[in-house]
Amino acid sequence: MAAVGRVMRAIRVLEFGKPDVLKLFTDVPLPSPGDNQVLIRVHACGVNPLETYIRSGGHAIKPNLPYTPGSDTAGVVDAVGRNVASLKKGDRVFTTGTITGGYAEYTVAAEDTVFPLPEKLNFKQGAALSIPYFTAYRALFTKAHGRPGEVVLVHGASGGVGIAACQIARAYGFKVFGTAGSAEGLDIVLQNGAHKVFNHREKDYIEKIQEAAGEDGVNIILEMLSNVNLSNDLKLLSVGGRVMVIGCRGPIEINPRDTMGKESSIIGVTVLRSATEDWKEAGAALIGGMEAGWLNPLIGPEYPLEKAPQAHEDIIESSGATGKMVFVL
Repeated sequence: MAAVGRVMRAIRVLEFGKPDVLKLFTDVPLPSPGDNQVLIRVHACGVNPLETYIRSGGHAIKPNLPYTPGSDTAGVVDAVGRNVASLKKGDRVFTTGTITGGYAEYTVAAEDTVFPLPEKLNFKQGAALSIPYFTAYRALFTKAHGRPGEVVLVHGASGGVGIAACQIARAYGFKVFGTAGSAEGLDIVLQNGAHKVFNHREKDYIEKIQEAAGEDGVNIILEMLSNVNLSNDLKLLSVGGRVMVIGCRGPIEINPRDTMGKESSIIGVTVLRSATEDWKEAGAALIGGMEAGWLNPLIGPEYPLEKAPQAHEDIIESSGATGKMVFVL
């Protein structure tokens, strides 16, 4: 339901396709919150690779057209619907999902997808929390059943999920290795929790990781580009090791024998499969990290809404990610 007479700026996708299908409209009716929903004035919204896959029409998720992308917002509660008990107008919040889309000045979200944003974090950092940090937590604990003391390799550690994973793993007592493709990226990964870093553009970087891990190998690999790295990942694993497939942009050929002797596992991860209890558990752990000070999202490129097509192109085409890409409203 739309609020009578009020309009907003929002990105709308009228057809699936290339980034230029992201169109900015200035007269989109302002939505109203229903039961158990809140209306949020969006100050920042995260940009995620998943949103580019959905926009292209090549993903299993195909929203009804037209739609507004975006799930990871941060802002201020503007209004609450009936039966909303945990939030009130004026609260600073971040979301793990939206109903009407986050690439907009206002969005409606279900109460159970809205979390308090501590004063320690600004809105841009709040918009960098949802998919990156909840995905990293899910990969490490819900799916990999990681334990303090294990060796974790974050393969592609300078992007949003990678930085989140390094911060979480370091705080929980893992030995953290990270890879990046530039000197700047390597420095960022070190600053955000990695004990050791490796340049994945060097020909012998796999051998360097093997040497650092020792005979036992790597217990958990968080893999952001499995179509390039999965075969090598299997060789790096320990007995009982797990590769968590978080990102993939195409097929790859592997030798299943590489999993047999070590009884290793390849496990897919998507935060979209999280149950309500999973969101609550991760949310509690992450809010604790914000309050303790170790959870500190790094912001990368910033865009206005009218540059949405450029943002979608950049997040896929640019190399050497350094922090979370966000829209600033």
